[in-house]
Amino acid sequence: MGMKAKVALGAVVGVVIIGAVSANSGNGSDVNDGSSSKGSSASASHTSGGKGDKKDADRSEAAEKKAAFGGDGEFQVGSDIKPGTYRTTGNTDGMCYWERAKDATGEMDSLLANDNVSGTSYVTVKPTDKLFKSSGCADWEAVDPKAKGSPASSMDGDGGMFKVGADIAPGTYRSAGNADDSCYWERTKDAEHGLDSIIANNNVTGTAVVTIRPTDTYFKTTGCGDWKKTG
Repeated sequence: MGMKAKVALGAVVGVVIIGAVSANSGNGSDVNDGSSSKGSSASASHTSGGKGDKKDADRSEAAEKKAAFGGDGEFQVGSDIKPGTYRTTGNTDGMCYWERAKDATGEMDSLLANDNVSGTSYVTVKPTDKLFKSSGCADWEAVDPKAKGSPASSMDGDGGMFKVGADIAPGTYRSAGNADDSCYWERTKDAEHGLDSIIANNNVTGTAVVTIRPTDTYFKTTGCGDWKKTG
């Protein structure tokens, strides 16, 4: 039940995912939203869309960033937290761990999805989920699926998840100088973090090149050199 077990769960999910994708990499889809990480210039700044005076914009942005629930705890879906998409950002040490569960038994069979986070994570909690666990994370905030941003053309290679079209622009990106295969990237169609969420993924040594399509919803990157758009 300690952090060792939590990390192991995340590692198992990653290994299964890579095997699944090599057999079936494919097409994009649509769903929810995403965000920036670590506050680096390589990541997109998350801004509210729309027009109006500065006071209204500031008020709207402050409301969006208000914490929905804390980064430590176990939350019952429907009573403690509502179904929806949430974001945690600014996690710098990789110790943020979250888990979606179908019941509160704590058994392996209850696990729906989980991850250890560097930078930013987006997670969609479904109405059928029963429990959401979070440990060592920055507070979670609710994300408006219709919120717009200023898409960047570069991103932190260890920044976590980015929303395509809001945080980062679609296109072809290059990450150089990856000394071992700890660089991992993933194109996803939603923030549920299941096997069905993944469009394509890879572990990379050396230079990585990936095309993010406009139909992709999120791009996830951990342990990589910074990405720069090349086309």
